[in-house]
Amino acid sequence: MSQTEPDTPLYAAREPVFPRRVSGNFRTLKWWLLGFMLGIYYLIPWLRWDRGPMLPDQAVLLDLGNRRFFFFMIEIWPHEFYFVAGLLIMAGLGLFLFTSALGRVWCGYACPQTVWTDLFLLIERWVDGDRNNQLRLLRQQWDLHKLRLRLVKWTLWLLIALATGGAWVFYFTDAPALASNLIHGTAHPVAYSTIAVLTATTFLFGGFMREQMCIYACPWPRIQAAMMDEDTITIAYREWRGEPRGKHRKAEGAEALGDCIDCMACANVCPMGIDIRDGQQLECITCGLCIDACDEMMDKVGKPRGLVAYMALKDEAAERAGAHPKQIWKHMFRPRTLMYFTLWAGIGIALVVALFMRPPFEFNVSPVRNPQYVLLADGSIRNTYEVRLRNKQPREATLEISLVDPKGDHDFDEDEGTVQLTLEGRTANVVTVAPDETLLQRVYVTAPRGSDLADESRTNIRFWLRDVEGTERISADSVFNGKDH
Repeated sequence: MSQTEPDTPLYAAREPVFPRRVSGNFRTLKWWLLGFMLGIYYLIPWLRWDRGPMLPDQAVLLDLGNRRFFFFMIEIWPHEFYFVAGLLIMAGLGLFLFTSALGRVWCGYACPQTVWTDLFLLIERWVDGDRNNQLRLLRQQWDLHKLRLRLVKWTLWLLIALATGGAWVFYFTDAPALASNLIHGTAHPVAYSTIAVLTATTFLFGGFMREQMCIYACPWPRIQAAMMDEDTITIAYREWRGEPRGKHRKAEGAEALGDCIDCMACANVCPMGIDIRDGQQLECITCGLCIDACDEMMDKVGKPRGLVAYMALKDEAAERAGAHPKQIWKHMFRPRTLMYFTLWAGIGIALVVALFMRPPFEFNVSPVRNPQYVLLADGSIRNTYEVRLRNKQPREATLEISLVDPKGDHDFDEDEGTVQLTLEGRTANVVTVAPDETLLQRVYVTAPRGSDLADESRTNIRFWLRDVEGTERISADSVFNGKDH
């Protein structure tokens, strides 16, 4: 077995990538998406939503202290985490769907690493100049000019990273109050440490690691191979049209050359530092910038656009044979993508139905096990229950608790006459629960001597909860323990 030479490095040093500025449809689309997504990220914590005097008025709030999630008119409680789980499953299926249909469009247009890297590249071009100036500055010896440019660029990067980390913590508490506390140095240490970590990672990932995060740290480039097939729309170079490539169009034999003039424009604009003409590569994030660069050059040399384009690999054989490729939408609507879409839409519909079918309050009854029953002086049997009432409405709720026979679904009073349901500390079976609050109430059920409830060891009973001011009515089943238990 051959051994590695001692002086052979195991890892290659990173070669800095300086993409050239380009204009075109895909670059414009990326700018619009960048502005839209950054606007959402930075502005959402400052949106207000009136929920009444007892609830926070921040439109989107992850209230970890009270274990609740507010999203405009929707409130998610801890026991309703299945809504969050459903959204995460939808996000995963959505990623599978888009990757199967359109390749790595998430990586090229919406991934946070891509968005912030684009923003950092914009700052870098503004400070250092375009690609040629950046390469020249990289090779230049350190002097006051280079130091000044580096300090200006790094300072701007750091400010963007600081705003990124600062915006994140605003999602977890009231944004205006936290901003004031951060400025005055009175915020919780967790807020400062979270901002520091996110600032450092954004600064390093967006400014210095860039494509290395996509290639080595992110698992998605490896997973995507299972999501793609020959019908997936991705970026490809039509080598049967472009080869053999050559620059000299007026030299002898130029008529045998393909459309590619070997200008390197597609490689020079790539943020990943690859050449799309080398075929499908793990590093490609399908951002479309190479398409803009190539189309621009084709316009200049009078050749048709589309030498580099979004296409399905299945169309290669057809185009080589001179046939017309299938329309893009026909590639997108196939069994795999339809299956992903059906699963994604089914989960989404189920979540929406479950969300709007939620009762405005919840009712849980737990028997007190020690003791299981109490024998009173007159021979009657009393059971004790812990009742949890949760009012999920923005208004105060007046709720009435009653007891019925689950077999006949009628009040026990109608059958036995003296079965009593009493609430600890209350003269009536009515409680008031504050908006968006939970109330623990002890309830006593007393069965007279000689009644079925008192004589049988275990009897199923059903508690009903009714909104006095509304029409909602829900039940909770439990058991009554008699003296033969």
